[in-house]
Amino acid sequence: MCVEVKESYMNAISSMSGCALAYFFLAIEAMSDGGVKVGLPRALSIDLATQTLIGAARLVQETGKHPGQLKDEVCSPGGTTIAGIQTLERAGFRSSLIDAVDTSTKRATEIAELLKSKGK
Repeated sequence: MCVEVKESYMNAISSMSGCALAYFFLAIEAMSDGGVKVGLPRALSIDLATQTLIGAARLVQETGKHPGQLKDEVCSPGGTTIAGIQTLERAGFRSSLIDAVDTSTKRATEIAELLKSKGK
């Protein structure tokens, strides 16, 4: 995807499109660890986590629905998914991701200012 954006967006875009790759790799690894913990073989667990992430991304992209709406659509009342969501919320999952994007954007700004001050 290629889009024209304001220059002032570049550090934030760097965080969203560059740094966030590592966050998703971490999520795949953690989900895979969870699968192994509950008895799945590592290779299968990695494949399931990876394909689920791809599927979720495609649903957001192809349906045009807000991710929160899609989340609500897969959370059955009293079901397994909402129980897992509660655990993630209790652990600060969303706040951690928001903070990670914020922190990496601030760091990108610091680096840009450092380079600018050195004339690079």
